[in-house]
Amino acid sequence: MKDIFLIDLDDTLLDFPRAEERNFYESLLSVGVTADRGVYGRFHIINDALWRKLEEGKIDRKTLQVKRFERLFAEYGIEADAAKVSSFYYANFENFCFPFDGAAEFLEKLSSRGRVYLVTNGGSRIQHAHVALAGFEKYLSGMFISEEIGYDKPMPAFARHVEEHIENYDRSRAVWIGDSLTSDMVCARSVGIDFILYLPRPAKRLYDGLRASNYRKLLAIIESL
Repeated sequence: MKDIFLIDLDDTLLDFPRAEERNFYESLLSVGVTADRGVYGRFHIINDALWRKLEEGKIDRKTLQVKRFERLFAEYGIEADAAKVSSFYYANFENFCFPFDGAAEFLEKLSSRGRVYLVTNGGSRIQHAHVALAGFEKYLSGMFISEEIGYDKPMPAFARHVEEHIENYDRSRAVWIGDSLTSDMVCARSVGIDFILYLPRPAKRLYDGLRASNYRKLLAIIESL
């Protein structure tokens, strides 16, 4: 029986791309720059690539936050202060929070069966604000945010920190749930616990392990473990 639930936040409970796109346009407008979806699409690609470098330990968080705009502006010939836009983007992100349909109900059901902990690489200020806006707090027993604990997923130290700070922790009772094979799955495997890949959007990812595309299927898998 599983009663310790370690759950990613962005793209597992929250629609991160939707929030990212809204914030991107507002951030550029803060310095008088307008952009279309093509420019945003390129930003998304640059941002994802830099986050993978962060997961690999090849870049730090503060450098990432500015470099993504520096690269975008260089590609499009945009004359704007990347550091200024980055600061606005980070501060403004907390205003955009779009929970997936059924996310709160899913957490409510899990919290009635055991303890729910969020495990996220997001920024501390942003994630706390999003959890509050989404109304998730009442279902949680705790949050593990990389910026607060000093380790990023998928560093083994992140997963070990989670285990060491959950009272009466038992690996056989824990399950890790998230949308990333390079982050969440690696963390789960580093400490030898079950992992479920959650993909609420259609995606072609080669993975033959446990996976679900909606919360109903996700609960059914959890019940079978």
